[in-house]
Amino acid sequence: MKILIDMNLSPLWVQFLTHRGFQAVHWSTVGDATAEDSIILDFAASNDFVVLTHDFDFGMLLAARKSHRPSVIQVRTQDVLPSSIGEMVLRAINVTAGHLDSGALVVVEPARHRIRLLPI
Repeated sequence: MKILIDMNLSPLWVQFLTHRGFQAVHWSTVGDATAEDSIILDFAASNDFVVLTHDFDFGMLLAARKSHRPSVIQVRTQDVLPSSIGEMVLRAINVTAGHLDSGALVVVEPARHRIRLLPI
């Protein structure tokens, strides 16, 4: 799975995810740091990435577009560093991998994760 880390998350996620077998890139290395969320979604969809973000706008954009791709993993915690929530995010990815491959919004919270299949 290829994961595109949004600007609102630390580049530390790249190393965390690549050490666990994922191909991961931070948006700052492939696009304009000030790009609109729609540009990030378009890039992810065109390049077969799943977006990892802390931004709630991605769910609204997916719903407005009625799109099937890209999948988005949205973390909803205060501390978003991989040292704090990395294992929790990995568990959610592993459990929802099939849904992420076919198109989903996965919301990861401290006590649970939720899946919304795309299109919303």
